[in-house]
Amino acid sequence: MLVSQFQAVGRDLCARGLVSSHSGNLSIKLGERLFITHRNSMLGCLAEQDLVETGVNKNDRSTPLASTELAVHRSIYQHTCASAIVHAHPAYAVTLSFSEREIVPCDVEGNLLLPKVPVLGWGMTVKPGELAVEIADALNEYKAVLVRGHGSFAAGQLLEEAYHYTTTLEESCRLLYLLKTLGISLR
Repeated sequence: MLVSQFQAVGRDLCARGLVSSHSGNLSIKLGERLFITHRNSMLGCLAEQDLVETGVNKNDRSTPLASTELAVHRSIYQHTCASAIVHAHPAYAVTLSFSEREIVPCDVEGNLLLPKVPVLGWGMTVKPGELAVEIADALNEYKAVLVRGHGSFAAGQLLEEAYHYTTTLEESCRLLYLLKTLGISLR
C-alpha cells in the first residue's frame, strides 16, 4: 500500500516533466519513522527497494541510502505538522525563482490554494540538504516553497496533497511566465 502511493505520485511527477529521470524525492512520516525515496532513484518507476526507512530524529543503518535531501525532510517533519513531502524541479517555477522573491499566482485555482510561495536561497548557491531549517520554517506558514535555482518543496498530510500543491505551483508559474513573455504586467 505504501509503495503504491509513492509510485502513483512519482510516475505523475515524471510524466508531467516536474522531475528529470533521477531527480526529486518523496517521503512520508509514520510516527518517529520516515520513508523516503532512495538516493538517485527514478521517481517514474519506483519499486519497493527504492524506499528507505529511517528515523525522523536519528540515523540508522539505512540512512546513507536515503535521498540527499534527507536533512530537509527531517527538518520539515521536526518543525511542522506535515506527514508527506514532495520535492520536485518544476521548470517554470525554477525559472521564475531566478527573478522573483515570491510567487503570487494570478490564476484563480493557484491563488486560492497557494496565495503566496516564498523563494528562498537568494545570494547563495544552494546544495542538496541545505536551508533545511529555513524551508521548514517557511512551510509552517506556506504550503509550498521554492529554493532559488533548485526546486520546490511542498508539504501536506498525504503525498497526493503535497503533489497537488506542486502541480498547482507549476501551472501558476507557467501562466506567470507566459504573461511575462507577452509583456503583460499584473502589478
